[in-house]
Amino acid sequence: MNDLKGKVAIVTGAGSGIGRAIAELYAARGASVVVSDVDEVGGKETLRMIEEAGGSAVFRAADVSKPHENEALAESAMAHFGRLDIACNNAGIGGAINPTADYGIDDWQHVIDVNLSGVFYGMKYQIPRMLKSGGGSIVNIASILGAVGFANSPAYTASKHGLVGLTKATALEYGRHGIRVNVVGPAFIDTPLLKNLDQEMLDGLATLHPIGRIGTPLEVAELVAFLSSDAASFATGAYYPIDGGYLAQ
Repeated sequence: MNDLKGKVAIVTGAGSGIGRAIAELYAARGASVVVSDVDEVGGKETLRMIEEAGGSAVFRAADVSKPHENEALAESAMAHFGRLDIACNNAGIGGAINPTADYGIDDWQHVIDVNLSGVFYGMKYQIPRMLKSGGGSIVNIASILGAVGFANSPAYTASKHGLVGLTKATALEYGRHGIRVNVVGPAFIDTPLLKNLDQEMLDGLATLHPIGRIGTPLEVAELVAFLSSDAASFATGAYYPIDGGYLAQ
């Protein structure tokens, strides 16, 4: 498939896991990709994988919690490829695990800075460049915890709920200007975030999903690529779970 041929995309948090799968799939479908992550080693490895597969990409390190780094990232797409058509704001962290009354203030602020403010900063600088390019598609990566609660993870849950609201508000603002904005909510996915769990814990997570397993990064990437493409031209302002049936329970 070459449904993204001629498009230019930014993917944050592309140094591993879901972000890497999205960047690779964008490139495989014809897009030129600005690969970004705070992890330069992982980000450059994603770049190498794309280039070895014959794709077009550059790597730019960026901490999404810093506004000026988001601006520089968006500008790098214009400088290298001359336009910006797609942005996937995927970078995020899990944060500390504690009940609300015991949750550290610095821990709270760090999660909000990356998971929620980081996406706001990203869109703030992505949108003007998309407008110059004639429109585009933004896909934000939330979680099933953008729809339900999860004990002992108040900052992460709040950030992902907030991200769903931010996505909907932005979609209402820019729909008439040719920019679509959607948000995807993965359940538990086989990524480095789960690397420290033993097999018993992984098996337990699998049972939370009616489909009987955890998901793969590529399964999330396939949905994101569809929403990023012209095939999803009437889709905006929506939350799309990809959760193996988790939210149907």
